[in-house]
Amino acid sequence: MTDFIIGLFSGFAGGLGVGGGGVLLLYLTAFQNVPQLSAQGINLLFFLPVAASSLFMHIKNGFVKWKSAGISILFGIPGVFLGAYIAKSIDKDLLRGAFALLLLFIGLKELFGKRKEDG
Repeated sequence: MTDFIIGLFSGFAGGLGVGGGGVLLLYLTAFQNVPQLSAQGINLLFFLPVAASSLFMHIKNGFVKWKSAGISILFGIPGVFLGAYIAKSIDKDLLRGAFALLLLFIGLKELFGKRKEDG
């Protein structure tokens, strides 16, 4: 039941763009003892349907900026392959530590960073 609740929360948070992937990765690695690279792969597969449904709703509601989306796709696809190659090539403990530092940095930035006003 816990897996279902975590999956539901992660999917909902991911659909809103507020870090569902981080929640799922932390749960898989810390509580389910899934290796880091496997957890990252599971996370990517898990969010394919979530991302597809979220994208559909954003397009439907007119929230997609097509120029930005095109640029993201253009650079994102090669970036995925480069990132996978790098992740596979480096030590697992180094990868785990780098990911922990990244999460810490993002969390601190979100807590203490200045907010831009929408305008």
